[in-house]
Amino acid sequence: MPESITISRITSRWLPEQVAAIAQQQVPAIPVIGAADVHDALPGFQLWDCWTFETPQGATVVLDGWTPWVVMCAPRDVQPDLRHDIARLRLMLERDCIWRDCGFLLPEDLNPGSREWAGSTVYDAASGRVTLFYTATGRRGDTGRSFEQRLFQTSGKLELAGDMVRVTDWSEPVESVAADGQTYVIVNQTVGEPGFIKGFRDPFHFRDPADGADYLLFTASDPASSSSFNGVVGLARASGPGFTGWTLLPPVVSAAGVNNEMERPVLRVHGGRYYLFWSTQRRTFDPAGPTGPNGLYGMVAERLAGPWQPLNGTGLVAPNPAEEPVQTYSWWVTDELEVAGFIDFWGLGGLDPALHPGLALKQFGGVPAPRFRIALDGETAQIVSE
Repeated sequence: MPESITISRITSRWLPEQVAAIAQQQVPAIPVIGAADVHDALPGFQLWDCWTFETPQGATVVLDGWTPWVVMCAPRDVQPDLRHDIARLRLMLERDCIWRDCGFLLPEDLNPGSREWAGSTVYDAASGRVTLFYTATGRRGDTGRSFEQRLFQTSGKLELAGDMVRVTDWSEPVESVAADGQTYVIVNQTVGEPGFIKGFRDPFHFRDPADGADYLLFTASDPASSSSFNGVVGLARASGPGFTGWTLLPPVVSAAGVNNEMERPVLRVHGGRYYLFWSTQRRTFDPAGPTGPNGLYGMVAERLAGPWQPLNGTGLVAPNPAEEPVQTYSWWVTDELEVAGFIDFWGLGGLDPALHPGLALKQFGGVPAPRFRIALDGETAQIVSE
């Protein structure tokens, strides 16, 4: 393996003045969701965070014209705000917005946690094996609520079964890398609410073409920050074969003093530049400073080590429309620059779902959102019309 690059101890910052400039900025917004956009891909279940199978180099995997997806799911009759407490991962196939359900991705008793949260999936066609990086939340056998988050990985054999796929022969999950309490907060909270808990989750696999090494990016929190809004995009590097020997590295980008969460990080290389994307919400910005809308954000650099500059000068890439600010969330940017998310609270007509719980329950989507594409041009990234 080529000698790895040196990761600087100087983590790039997402600054308040960059966020403040969003108020004067106009970038294309995600189209307003209407009733015709709400399609139940899996009756009986609510779906949210999703991602495709990818090759080790990051390309989207397609099998006989169908794209395998992993989707977080919970029964439809569960209160939407409580869905994270029982979330499991589902394997689905999709082609032209038609979905096939292939069942739960992991056996029920395999996860060392009590819930299965988001991550990424690598498929090696040569071996036919799938490696799942995911967040094990809580501990198996938990009887109370827990927000503990650990990064795990497991591998299995991909099998084609008629017009379906399944993954069998899963290995015992192993912890990829653990938070150390110095570079990253050890997340073992038992109280909190989504948006305001700390993070050590959402592992995303990235093979750097510059050195051929495998990296994990993840949502994390900075223990050294004096601010409670201390979100970062963390980084670890593998030194052994088969995604082993992970070592923690300093964060790629820090939002300390700006935002509590830089969720679902995704890293792509296009035109010789590195593009880092994440999702965040207005409510997770520090209320004492400038805030931005719920949306997809990002930065660009010439190499993984940075320095990283905010896309469009502010970091904002694709916001929800002002008239429906919480309609969609949790975006996955494919290597082909297609963006997938889920429909959150839509059709609110300016009402606050926190003040209208009946409306919020009625208008929670829990289904895949219409996809859109983005175009990249140097330090610019925005939604493009088909």
